Amino acid sequence: MDSYFLSFIDYLKFEKRYSAHTVRSYHDDLLQFFSFLEIQFGKISLEEISSAFIRSWLASLKDEKLTSKSINRKISVLKSFFKYQLRTGAIEQTPMLNIIAPKISKRLPVYVEQKDIQTLFSNVEFSDDWQGLTDKLLLSIFYNTGMRLSELVNIKENQVDYKSRYIKILGKGNKERIVPLSKQLCDDIDGYRQQKRKQLENFDDVFLLVNKNGKKLYPKYVYLAVKKYLGEITTIDKKSPHVLRHTFATHLTNSGADLNSVKELLGHSSLAATQVYTHNTIEKLKEVYKKSHPKA
Repeated sequence: MDSYFLSFIDYLKFEKRYSAHTVRSYHDDLLQFFSFLEIQFGKISLEEISSAFIRSWLASLKDEKLTSKSINRKISVLKSFFKYQLRTGAIEQTPMLNIIAPKISKRLPVYVEQKDIQTLFSNVEFSDDWQGLTDKLLLSIFYNTGMRLSELVNIKENQVDYKSRYIKILGKGNKERIVPLSKQLCDDIDGYRQQKRKQLENFDDVFLLVNKNGKKLYPKYVYLAVKKYLGEITTIDKKSPHVLRHTFATHLTNSGADLNSVKELLGHSSLAATQVYTHNTIEKLKEVYKKSHPKA
């Protein structure tokens, strides 16, 4: 079983070029699945794994109170694994054909209202030191580009084109996308880069955002900074970099942006992932209608 397992992981790393985080998730889910099989049914070959075995595992996950979303993710991992084994000839039929994923209740993406974003950049005080300068810029980049946390900490100085005013972002699966920058953000990034050379003795000149010691930012630092500042301007439950990504997309769609364009800016592989933001737009329209129409 180990050879099939390791072969698939190598396929994810070197052919699919998934991120280390995604590969780790696949690895852990598969390890959990095979450990369950061994404990419950003893040593079995790949060809002996049936849909009944898989349903047993999924039932055990449900008993452990795992959410439908988490269970669906594990089903997706198994589908990819057995599809790969089918392609390589290790099995003749996938056991996933009769596996039905549990339904997930749709939740609208949480986002920050425009008035609160205005407060964040106009009224919130940032400390007058390197940390304050860095925090304000990272918040501005998140909101103005919709990039992911992993993408932000890995921005290199040479990814920004100041003349044409855009940034190249390396996203999931090493897919590159281009996002336009406002003149203000372009100037802020350029100013930050220059201040880095003036204020810091030793600094990383490859990555754009660095801490007071000149080192590349840790994801946890960025997460906590976003949580702190969003806590000052909004009462929404979730306060994270991903909420700013949702905010970027929602504000674009609320302003009439074409959904395909939003898809490209976010780096989504399919339009289905982007369509969730139209629900937020509809909710906004309902709110406007309710407040404004005499017969509402």
